Amino acid sequence: MSKRVIVCGDDFGMNADIDEGMIALADMGRISAVSCLSLGPTFADNAARLGARNIDIGLHVNLSEALDARAEPMPSLSKLIVSAYTGRLDLNWVRTQLNSQFDAFEAAFGRAPDYIDGHQHVHQLPGVRDLVLAQLKQRFGDHRPWLRQTAPGMLSGIPMKESIKARIIGALGSGALARQASRDGLRTNRRLLGVYGFDGGKRRYADLLQNWLFNARDGDLLMCHPAMNGQEGNAMSRQRRAEFDVLASPKLGDWMSANGVRVSRLAAH
Repeated sequence: MSKRVIVCGDDFGMNADIDEGMIALADMGRISAVSCLSLGPTFADNAARLGARNIDIGLHVNLSEALDARAEPMPSLSKLIVSAYTGRLDLNWVRTQLNSQFDAFEAAFGRAPDYIDGHQHVHQLPGVRDLVLAQLKQRFGDHRPWLRQTAPGMLSGIPMKESIKARIIGALGSGALARQASRDGLRTNRRLLGVYGFDGGKRRYADLLQNWLFNARDGDLLMCHPAMNGQEGNAMSRQRRAEFDVLASPKLGDWMSANGVRVSRLAAH
């Protein structure tokens, strides 16, 4: 029996190159879910095109990055984490941000998100996760979206740096989020794959991807951050293009077959 893995592209709405990459990979059947920055500068222009694709569409909650020069300043991720874990998080500010982002998503698609996750995984932080769960209950009642679970998948063959990063992300709230999701009857993916340092170009990403596919178990989620262009941009933009090239390569089909993996929608789990 094949292993069903949700392949999820993050950061739709951040810029046009990312949006075009996500749409192209969705059309190729290489990704099955797309996470949207609903206040991102290109989100409103491209949401309708994304909505026409046969994929799951989620809200990518953002509390740690200003998305353009006109956007409200955001705390750094490190400052947000410290505030969350020391009980100094401005909950009214978080609530306002969530309201705006949920409203913008629903205005664009005319429906609830299929799932919720967080830019830089902020949705799992103390204080934030309670407000996210409250939003789901208030807005959607018994028909609440999935939540992304960040507990690391198997790490066989994954280099130490990436393994440590995956474990740190999981340690920042995956256990508490899983317990609260189970208590509230919310569904989640099994484990998270795809964590790395966003560097190394195509060859390194291809090597990591083959390891993630080997490690995948049924119900895992593999996150990615592809973009159509970016060759002339900064290092992060070039790495996004490297991800796109690897995910679009015909070799990916061979790697998935060799590891018994197929790209799956959330509803299949």
